[in-house]
Amino acid sequence: MCLAIPMRVIEKTDNTGIVETNNVQYKANLQLLDNVKVGDYVIIHAGFAIQKLDEKEAGKTLKLFNELRDAEGKL
Repeated sequence: MCLAIPMRVIEKTDNTGIVETNNVQYKANLQLLDNVKVGDYVIIHAGFAIQKLDEKEAGKTLKLFNELRDAEGKL
């Protein structure tokens, strides 16, 4: 099973960026997307940004991930 995570770009140098979600930072390759800027939300899969998202859509997905994490802790 593959998992892709929405993350916000917090730093960018050429085709590499530092992305963050839930206070976790990760170095990601941005070369598959055009015009990625600091502050953009991207979906990260296997170290690559594969799609840009708007902030609202990223927030919905992150909320679902957090709900799943919280529900797992109650099992």
